[in-house]
Parts: sequence; structure tokens; C-alpha cells
Amino acid sequence: QVQLVESGGGLVQAGGSLRLSCAASERTFSDYIMGWFRQVPGKEREFVATISWSGGNTLYADSVKGRFTISRDNAKNTVYLQMNSLKPEDTAVYYCAASRPPWSSPDRADLYDYWGQGTQVTVSS
Repeated sequence: QVQLVESGGGLVQAGGSLRLSCAASERTFSDYIMGWFRQVPGKEREFVATISWSGGNTLYADSVKGRFTISRDNAKNTVYLQMNSLKPEDTAVYYCAASRPPWSSPDRADLYDYWGQGTQVTVSS
């Protein structure tokens, strides 16, 4: 069982930046694909970004490409989401998730095995 704890959310003005962190309890963290998703009330959970177990492959939603960067530190069992040039439409609860390989459709939420509790990101205009 992998436990994931997100942190770093908060309130920021449009154009600002935030860095989200997700700490994993699992000592085999480096075996997992890690993803970030987000959700607003009344909508389905939306893919944001994902990174392969080694960090060699990443994938981003078109809506965040060029503004967000996903990274991981396997020595610290942590995955990060650096969010720059934030927009009001980025407002959501952000979740990190872990998935076992293979790297087949890493943007699909239903392929992820473990989820954190989420952290709120609010971008004011």
C-alpha cells in the first residue's frame, strides 16, 4: 500500500507560481509512474502531467504545456509539480497518483493504483 501526501497548495494571483510536492511512503517509489490530476466540483478528474519511474519520460495536458513542469526525486520519494504563469482556470484540487508500469496510457486516471488526498490550488484574477 502506497501512501501519498500532497502539499504546497494555496492561494495565488494570476501569473504567479506554486510548487506542489507529493511524498510517498513506499520505499520502492522508483518503481512507480507518478501523475498529477486535478478536479473542480461537478467535473471529472482531469489529467495534468505524468512522469515515468526513472524520470526519463514526461507527458503534459495541452492546457498546462509550457507552464507546468513535473519532476521527481527518487532518493526523497517525492514528485513535484512546478506551476508557473498560473491562470484562474487552473483553480482545482490537485491530486498525485501512483501507477505501476507499463507506460501505456499514463494520462488515464483509471490506471492509477494509489491516490493522495489532494491539495487545493486557487488562482485569483
